[in-house]
Amino acid sequence: MENEHTIQQNFDVQGMSCAACSARVEKTLSRQPGVVQAAVNLATATATVTYDPSACNAAALQQAVEAVGFGLTPQQETPAPSEAEDKEAEQLRQYRALKRRTVWAIALALPVAVIGMAFMDLPYANYAMWLLATPVVFGLGRGFYANAWRLLKHRSANMDTLVAVSTGIAYLFSVFNLFFPDFWRSRGIEPHVYFEASAVIIAFILLGRLLEARAKSRTADAIKKLMGLQPQTVTLVNEELRMKNEESGCAAPDSPQGNSSFFIPHSSLKESYPLEKVTVGNLLLVKPGERVPVDGTVVSGESYVDESMLSGEPLAVGKRAGDRVLAGTINQKGSFVFRAEQVGHDTLLAHIICAVQDAQGSKAPVQKLADRIAGIFVPTIMAIALLSFLGWVLLAPTDGFTHGLLALVTVLIIACPCALGLATPTAIMVGIGKGAEQGILIKDAESLERARRVDTVVLDKTGTVTEGCPQVTILRWRHEDERHAAAFHALEKRSEHPLAEAIVRYWENIFPQLEKNISPTEEFESLTGRGIRGRVGGTRYYIGNRRLLEEQRITIDPQLAQEANRLEAEAQTVIWLADEHEALAVAAIADRVKPTSAQAIHRLQRQGIDVHLLTGDNEATARAIAAQTGIRHYRANVLPQEKAAYISRLQQEGKTVAMVGDGINDSAALAQADLSIAMGTGSDIAMDVAGITLLKGDLGKLSEALRLSHLTVRTIRQNLFWAFIYNIIGVPVAAGVLYPVCGFLLNPMIAGAAMAFSSVSVVTNSLRLKRCRL
Repeated sequence: MENEHTIQQNFDVQGMSCAACSARVEKTLSRQPGVVQAAVNLATATATVTYDPSACNAAALQQAVEAVGFGLTPQQETPAPSEAEDKEAEQLRQYRALKRRTVWAIALALPVAVIGMAFMDLPYANYAMWLLATPVVFGLGRGFYANAWRLLKHRSANMDTLVAVSTGIAYLFSVFNLFFPDFWRSRGIEPHVYFEASAVIIAFILLGRLLEARAKSRTADAIKKLMGLQPQTVTLVNEELRMKNEESGCAAPDSPQGNSSFFIPHSSLKESYPLEKVTVGNLLLVKPGERVPVDGTVVSGESYVDESMLSGEPLAVGKRAGDRVLAGTINQKGSFVFRAEQVGHDTLLAHIICAVQDAQGSKAPVQKLADRIAGIFVPTIMAIALLSFLGWVLLAPTDGFTHGLLALVTVLIIACPCALGLATPTAIMVGIGKGAEQGILIKDAESLERARRVDTVVLDKTGTVTEGCPQVTILRWRHEDERHAAAFHALEKRSEHPLAEAIVRYWENIFPQLEKNISPTEEFESLTGRGIRGRVGGTRYYIGNRRLLEEQRITIDPQLAQEANRLEAEAQTVIWLADEHEALAVAAIADRVKPTSAQAIHRLQRQGIDVHLLTGDNEATARAIAAQTGIRHYRANVLPQEKAAYISRLQQEGKTVAMVGDGINDSAALAQADLSIAMGTGSDIAMDVAGITLLKGDLGKLSEALRLSHLTVRTIRQNLFWAFIYNIIGVPVAAGVLYPVCGFLLNPMIAGAAMAFSSVSVVTNSLRLKRCRL
């Protein structure tokens, strides 16, 4: 168990190509002295090792892994951007090289297969197949032989070993039959060539590797986008120079940064200062439109900051001296200076990145059976092939060598794990295609496996259940007048408050020509915490909360007051419009519930799934949304890390939890959940982290996604079952168990066809998903 004396370190693993490889590396690491826990992820080619540094170190782990034929490299905590770009470029180069080999292998193997199945009697057909198959086996498939030889030197084996041995023997056996056919004919056996088996096997396996590499290339996208939320450079305020400037009277009424509350001479600033050099205590200037680089506290200036990528709430938050700001959030119209307090790995954004990395490092449960079998599959098949040969030699002295050699080749050919390798990727490809047609994106096998066991769904509010954009829901006039409407629009257009945008959009949607008839705005003033005031067309107007009207002793009509009380009880934000004498109108602004949300939630509840609502909004809003949608369990004022803790508590109660969210603030909760689901209208980060994405942002697609997941994982299991049954039945028959009973000895040609048929059957079964109804 991990304690204060252990450390956790991440490594890149080189040389892994199948589940047997990752299992061997994991077992090797786990056996080292001082290692508490080791987890190797084949998809990301990484290892996470928890160990006691007093009994073990990174160098010892590297040496142990290299001793079994693989490479191990410690990951840097903060790699330089150039190093990350170089690594990405190398991965892209390897992917393109693999794609070229796969395309050429298929192009050459296809005519070999056609000739071998339909045109074998043509003159020189065998020579044509030999010429086409040779570059596939020893050129395009050379990686299998190189890996098999490397592992053989370390007394190890994997799927590459089986591919290399089966295709190599099939090829060499065919070459022998091509040039020395009389050896068999003199013994009463018609020689056959199996070039198509060796070429098609390599083409199929390369195709599987290409699909796998394509999936792997996307695993780092979420991390790259999260890293992109931090600017590479910042504007550093030299505090000593600033104080000297202030003492010398260097001040100005207006700031070039667009905020009149403070001014910093340009000589006090260090622009394009590297982010990695920022330390705790540094003063940093954030201009309009820039991202906050690290966590800290505002010391001067005022602005509104868009924190939706962390909090999930759509409204920008006002910031002034003493308020906290967080890395990755976007400053809006004003400028401010803040003091750095958490930098590097201590920021909230960095913690979210760690949670995403942990989520991506998890293993797919659907692979566990394949992992266990892969550990014994290769040596078992090779042992059976060898025993078959020896059995024939010992038990049939007359023609035992001939039949034994045929049995050895047949066992290796028929047992080649082509169907096993295609079982999962083909079903996932078809499932993803089917889902895309329905607006559902499925990311990986882990999501498919876990979706069928979900019994609890946790929903984020903003952007998931609601629209995620504040809108005017109702406007009540005491005496409607177009002049007042024009003034309402004109004054709100001058305001910097986030709610003002909702009012402006409302009027521009109703009266697109309204702006042309607006009188000039005079004496505009922002009243902090209360609203705004200004003069339009000779009339002074006030827009804001009820406190503003009471301070100005403005008369409020009882009917408008009653309507405002009702709207506030529904957790809507109320905005008043008044002139100097009386309240003219009341507007309600709220983040409206999506039209499909209530029906979708009722459908989930009818399926026996318990639905919970989490939101960073206030209690009244959470209660109102829950009442509108029929959700019985809800929690308000929840921070991002508290969402993950809430899900963890549900899991401790034995529930299988699916989390549905749309923002970066949901990333940690998505990582914690058994099944992560993102809304396609939300953050790219949430979609990259999530196992399933509802592309249209329609919560009604959730039940369809669960159904599609059930069908897809069922198809995967069917494919794996038939792949294993094929080997369980085919291998003994290939070894010759039926020969003593009925004289039947499986021809390697038939074995090659059976191997191909097993792959075709797996693909065909996967294609059945296209016709399934959700």
